This record gives sequence, C-alpha cells and structure tokens, in this order.
Amino acid sequence: MDTILFNLIWIIPLLTVLVCVPISANHGKLLKTIHATSATFVLFLVCFLVYRVYALSGAPVDENAAPLFLRFFTNIPWISLFNAHYIVGADALNILLLALTSFIVWAGVLVSWNIKGNQKVFFALIQLLATSVYGVYMSMDLVLFFVFYEMEALCMYLMIACYGSGRRDYGGKKLTLTLAFGSSMILATLFGLYFESGINSWSIVELSKVVLPMDFQMWAFPLMFMGFAVSSSLFPFHFWSPDGHSAAPTAVSMLAAGVMMKMGAYGCLRVAMFLMPEAAKIWLPYVVALLIFNVVLGPFIALRHKDLKYITAYSSISHLGLIFLGLAALTPVGLRGASLQMISHGFLTGLFFATIGMIYERTHTRDITEMGGIMRKMPFLGVGFVLAGFAGLGLPGFSGFIAESNIFIGAFQQESTLTRIVTILAILSVTTTAVYILQTANRMLHGPLPQKYESLTDGCFREKLVIVVLAACLLFIGLCPTWISEFLDQSIAPIFDNISRVGR
Repeated sequence: MDTILFNLIWIIPLLTVLVCVPISANHGKLLKTIHATSATFVLFLVCFLVYRVYALSGAPVDENAAPLFLRFFTNIPWISLFNAHYIVGADALNILLLALTSFIVWAGVLVSWNIKGNQKVFFALIQLLATSVYGVYMSMDLVLFFVFYEMEALCMYLMIACYGSGRRDYGGKKLTLTLAFGSSMILATLFGLYFESGINSWSIVELSKVVLPMDFQMWAFPLMFMGFAVSSSLFPFHFWSPDGHSAAPTAVSMLAAGVMMKMGAYGCLRVAMFLMPEAAKIWLPYVVALLIFNVVLGPFIALRHKDLKYITAYSSISHLGLIFLGLAALTPVGLRGASLQMISHGFLTGLFFATIGMIYERTHTRDITEMGGIMRKMPFLGVGFVLAGFAGLGLPGFSGFIAESNIFIGAFQQESTLTRIVTILAILSVTTTAVYILQTANRMLHGPLPQKYESLTDGCFREKLVIVVLAACLLFIGLCPTWISEFLDQSIAPIFDNISRVGR
C-alpha cells in the first residue's frame, strides 16, 4: 500500500490538471479550490510517507535496491527500445526533498490566490512544475530522471513570460536557455554512462555497481557535475538566477529557489558523485576555487542591491555555494551538512519570496529605498520577513545554523589547504550576510512611513498560515536536528562508501 501511495505523489498533480481541463476559466474560485485541495492532499501524503520511511529505518530493504537504502522500490519496464525502466524509490534524502517540495507547492498555490491573468493556466502550470520536481526526486532511472528534469524548464519559462513582471520575457529566456545548456551537458554524459558501463541499463542502482573506465570518468564527471550545477547557480553559471527571480511571479520564485535549484545539487550528489567517485575525488578540489565567488562575493553583491528579489537571489547564490562546499569536502559531516542545507534553504527562500510577494502586492514596489516604517501597517508580514532573515544569517535555533555548522565542520576536516581557506572565508562572509539582511529589514520595516502607505493592510489568514507553517519548519529543524541528521546519514552512507573505497 505504501508503494502505491508513493507512486501517487507525481501522479496526483497531473490528474489535477486533467480534472480541471473541462472546467471553464470563469470558475476561478472552483479551480483554485481544486488545486489547493490537491496540493494539501499531496502535502499530507508525503508527510505520512516521511514517517513511514523513518519508521522502517531498521527494517530490511529490497535487495534489488542495494546498495541504496530505498523504500517503496518500483521497477517496471517502460521503453524497451532504450531499455529504460520506470524505477522509483525513497530514501531519507529524497523523501525529505519531496516533503520540502510539497510544502513549497502548497504555499505557492495559496500565495497565488489573486494572481492576475488566466488563473486556470497558471495553476495548471504550477501542478505540472510540481509533477516534474516530484518525478526528479523519485526517479532512479536516468531516462525517467532526465524526462522529469526537462519538464520544469518549459513550465518555468511559460510562467515567467506570461505571468511575470518587469523584463519577464528576457528573464524567462535567460533562465530557460541557461538551463538548456546545462541539460545538454548532462545528456551527453548520460549516453556515455550507458555505453561505457557495458550493462545496457539506465538504473542508478545498477550503474553504481560498475567501475567505469577512468579515462571516461575524467571528462564525464566535470561535464555532468557542471551541467547539474547550472541549476544551482554555481559560478560561472549563476547569471540566470537574479534576472529570472526578479521577473518571476511569487510562486515561481518560491519554487525556483526553494526546490528547483536544489535539483542541481541533488543531481551532483546522487548521480555524478555516486556513479563516478574516482573522478569526484580528483575534480572536486577545483570546484572549491569556484566557490569563492558564491560564498564570498555573493553577499557583497547582495549588499549593494536595492531590489528585494535581487537581494534574495544573490543571497541564494551564496547559500547554494555552501551546499557545494559541503559536497566538495567529501566527508560524512560535510555531505550531511550539504543535504541539510538543501532542505533548510528551500524553506528559507520559500518564506523570503512569499513575504516579498505579499509586500509587493500591497506596495507595488520591491525597492527598499521607497519603503520605510511598513512594520506599523504590516506587523505579521514584517515578522515573517525578519524570521526568514534570521534563518538566512544562520542564527542558532533555526535550520540554517545546523546546516552551516555541519558544512563548516565537514569542510575543515578536509586536509586540502584551499578547502580550509575557502571555509574560513565562508565563515567570515556570514558577517556580510548579517549586514545586508539587517540593513534591508531596517530600511523597509522601520523609520518614517511614506504617506502613500497609510492605507496598507496586514496579511490575510491564508497568507499568515503560509508564513506560520514555513517559519515553523525552519524552527523545527533548528531546534530538533538530531532525528533529521541521523535520518539523512542513512542516505549519505552508500555515497560516501563509494567515494571512500577509491584508492584503497
């Protein structure tokens, strides 16, 4: 029964779109109710399955899923021409990322309640985007993985180009073309993996049992790793993120920063590092050098911007750089920290972009120099923004502190001098992060209130619910980190074992 429920995660959003097809776009309230109900149901379903995976931690796993500790393992022939199978399964890492996605999708639907334009198409695109992200995190077959991975780029472009603001066509095209460039690198290496393995299989589980030729790994790993890293804004492929976020509607910014940008880091860990561990040991020290921009210069660029979305976008680039620092550490603590940061940053940016969208809907500006004193009129939204800021600067008690602590400790355990230097710089950059977050909050929330904002209203019940739930997730992970850390260690162990066996 659990296996059936697990497979429904990506099917339900797709069915929701089909159910809404015959309903006229004039019935906006009915359409929004259906989509909100669907998103809420998937949220509760995924939370139940998180509990089931956690409860089954000590039980034997399907031997066909080894060496990964996968639950709800499903393997069905799909495309015989390519020998592709429908293979899905859940371990601690991807079930928690599925939970993150379900929370952000649910929140995105609620904050988009008053979206301008054709609401029927907009909510259908949210569900299709959710389908693609769920599919990526569930897939254990590389063909299935890539199909879902490509779906999200098209959905993102349509949502930005049709429902965004400012330079929306430019932002949408920049995002889509950059992601397409990354996908082309991934596709080239996927074919290489299939033919070089000699086992005629696309299964991640089966491919992990094969020792790939070193000459193949040396060119395939950097190509695949950087292809995935494009989605996660690793320097020098970070340039799509600020323009894409600034042009996107609120829900799209939440989904892009909250879950889509984690798909790249997840692919780097689950596919590139797991399947090509020898090359990972050789190439990842060079990746550390690229992180100087992400973790050090990113906060300084955020400091000089006045647009709330640009500030948050560069903040995301910095925080995502920490994920790669944890991956590059190649230590159990570093990998755990990177995994925790994926989840923590998802909730963090979800809350940031949600509150920014709510404030923009009322003030019609994202320029912090045009604001001031709005905490008097919107105390709840202001507190939500401040809580997101506290989590972003790694304040103890929030999830960011736990994730970043693991990353810094794990990275410093690495004997590489460069890794330790970058780690120290990353720790020092936390100060810069605190400066731009506190400066932004002070300028927009305190001081004299402009006359034009005298009629502002605070968040409604629906908006307050989103803020409370996302803030509660940040606090829950920060205050109760032990269970999630131990839970994630089960997923990290097979990947670290593959890497640690190299050179023995």
